[in-house]
Amino acid sequence: MGKTKNNKFKRPSFSPDGLPAAPVKQTAEESEDEDSPAAELLDKLQSPSADVREYACASISRVVQQSQMIPGFLQRDAVRKIGPLLLDRSLAVRETAAGALRNLSACGGPEVCEDMVKQDVLTPLSALLRECCTGFDMSSSPTMKGQKHTVEDVANEAVNLLWNLCESSSTAVSVFNKAGLLDVLLHCLQRHPQNMELAISAAHCLHTVTEENEELVRSVNAAVFGVLENILSSTNTSMEYTLLRTLAAGSLWNLKSGLSLTQQSHILTALATTLSHSLSLDAGELIPELWHAESARLSKETTSATESDHSDAQPAGHEAEEMEEDVRDEKMNGRKPNDRMSKTKSDISDLLPRERLELREAKALLSAQQTSLEIIVNMCCSDEPSDDEWEEMSSSDESEMCADGMSDTNSSLFSHLCLSAELHTILLNHSIPQQVLKKAEFPSTAALELCSKYPTWKCLLKKMHRVQCRALTCLHNILSSMDTESLGGASGLQAVAQQLSSLVFSSAEALKDEEFLEAVTSALRSLLQIMATKSIPQCMTPHQLMIFCEAATSCELVSVRVNALAILGITGSSLSKEKNTADTLQLIGNALLNIAMKDSNLVVCGEALDALFDVFADGDEAEKAGKNINLLSSLKALQPGFRAKLRKEGRGKYSPDQLCVLDNIRINLKRFISYLENLQRK
Repeated sequence: MGKTKNNKFKRPSFSPDGLPAAPVKQTAEESEDEDSPAAELLDKLQSPSADVREYACASISRVVQQSQMIPGFLQRDAVRKIGPLLLDRSLAVRETAAGALRNLSACGGPEVCEDMVKQDVLTPLSALLRECCTGFDMSSSPTMKGQKHTVEDVANEAVNLLWNLCESSSTAVSVFNKAGLLDVLLHCLQRHPQNMELAISAAHCLHTVTEENEELVRSVNAAVFGVLENILSSTNTSMEYTLLRTLAAGSLWNLKSGLSLTQQSHILTALATTLSHSLSLDAGELIPELWHAESARLSKETTSATESDHSDAQPAGHEAEEMEEDVRDEKMNGRKPNDRMSKTKSDISDLLPRERLELREAKALLSAQQTSLEIIVNMCCSDEPSDDEWEEMSSSDESEMCADGMSDTNSSLFSHLCLSAELHTILLNHSIPQQVLKKAEFPSTAALELCSKYPTWKCLLKKMHRVQCRALTCLHNILSSMDTESLGGASGLQAVAQQLSSLVFSSAEALKDEEFLEAVTSALRSLLQIMATKSIPQCMTPHQLMIFCEAATSCELVSVRVNALAILGITGSSLSKEKNTADTLQLIGNALLNIAMKDSNLVVCGEALDALFDVFADGDEAEKAGKNINLLSSLKALQPGFRAKLRKEGRGKYSPDQLCVLDNIRINLKRFISYLENLQRK
């Protein structure tokens, strides 16, 4: 998944003022040395003129937004050449140098970030951040006098660069800890009354570096918690403040082990209040309101300004912003749907022009809601599987070699979700499950249509759908972590099942969206498992079930195919206990057999076999259906191929945990065939 890059690209040539001129095409036949601007721009960094150095940094910032151009800069040691300019005499050069490195880190991805850290970019970056923080307060300093706003602009670029590096590099986080940069982030965070843009960037970065960082937790003191709690208690109703409070809540959750039990209890309530408020906001209503507010404001300005704001032109830096966001979402989508969620840079709204206040507010709202849902997912997620999960992972007998559990993202094992009684009660008291379910619905039609119509608001479309997908993932965790009665009993679960079914079948396009399919199949799998355990009737018709699973099993994502097969297995197992279900069991059995024989991924084949064991394990209806589809002969026919493929491909393509489960399935396949043979002899 992720953003697909075109093979052909256009590189902007540069006019004297540093703005892109008419784009030109670059072909494979053109020499990089002749056509690449890297050499010329890097040479300009050494110019005695601050204006030329600033122009060179700004130009590099634009060029590296095209990832194909990045190797040319890296080969010419760009990081070591730009890094010293972070401490240039000119604040304008500092800002553009930080912006160039920021774009390089965002568009280059994790490998480039790691390389930047190895080239010691954090040394000048740390020095720059400390100087900036001094500049916030020393307005009388000859260097800083009259330049406070510019100093904060420099700091904002620097903090975003730090955020990118720490997001992608554990080495950067280690350097962050050793350099004591927590104080710098807190200083920037406290600038929220003067500069919300900087404060939000610092809050994002803090949310990232505090995750699973025990070394940092040991170093925090009461002052750190005080700063975060003060933000949580702020009453400003703007969307940017909502985002700031949400990010502060996430950092407090990450740092909670540094608090006493009494303090944790107080913090949990404050966190739930913050998250509940964020999720209670109706983006479907607020986004149109914000757009109309922008239109009213623009109508008071000149016609040309109005046309400019509603034209197809994107704000400066928009491509880098989207690239920065897409990189993080690619990383996010590589994880299991209910795994612990890594912090994702869901929104870098600071790259929008400052006059686009309403659009910034809309983006802040959606970012706050996405972040809230990710925090709740982590609240409901433990790191280690429980004994019950082993039963859910596979119906096969476990061998001792499996004691470490499944951990791969393609595995069918999901992390067990355990909530303390206190946290469970707090989430219920703040109506978190109901709010999550509401966010799992499709975004407002009115908001979607409006954002589709106006190009500068189109960036919100992806964000609205992402909130829905995060809500579905969150719903999966909530379903798995709370008891049936807390969720409204049998009728409550049936209502949730009906809502999920309506989501699946209300849009043909939805079944083509991999991110949506991954989230909804995880939620539906969890729900149906609970309903089957409680003997609660399910709501999907056999026809709906087969349409859904056909779409899901053709998805390229292994996790989606595995979820779909598990859903077939759960449903079939329940139906096998009822009367007059043989026809439906035949449909399910044929679908599972087809996938077990034809899917190229052994994990998927194994899940299909595991589901077959569950569906046809017992019952007159299952026995009848099994005979009608020649289950025994089909399993005998595929058995040699499965064993051979496991021997040939196993150790080269699959993790030890996956091989453990696949080996158990191989053993159980042999046992299940013997079981069917005994049935046939009767």
